[in-house]
Amino acid sequence: MGQGGEPHRSTLTAVTDLRPEDQKLVVLARATRARTGAAQGAALRDLDGRTYAGATVDLPSLHVSAVGVVVSMALAGGSRGAEALVVLTEDEVADADLAVVRDFSGPGTPVLQGTPAGKVEAELSS
Repeated sequence: MGQGGEPHRSTLTAVTDLRPEDQKLVVLARATRARTGAAQGAALRDLDGRTYAGATVDLPSLHVSAVGVVVSMALAGGSRGAEALVVLTEDEVADADLAVVRDFSGPGTPVLQGTPAGKVEAELSS
């Protein structure tokens, strides 16, 4: 966490700085977002190495961020926490989404933020 309880944000220089398992999350999040046409795509790798991909749900009666979707999927699958997440969006990752990750995995879980095209621009921490 940064000063004042804000999420820690540090810039990555390029997607090539990512580990192969994080690049896989980028591919999954990008494909899911493209397939659904959603505002956000996200992918999560849990502590057992299983991956989950999801997109924003925006229905008249239900609104869930892509982070909320993948965390819900992981919980429903019996996961005990996340090793890493990727969120692809035109906006910044919401503090509420970082709080969801923190509730699920504890503080310090890496959350990679990228563009809809899959270019990772920042690494956040839950």
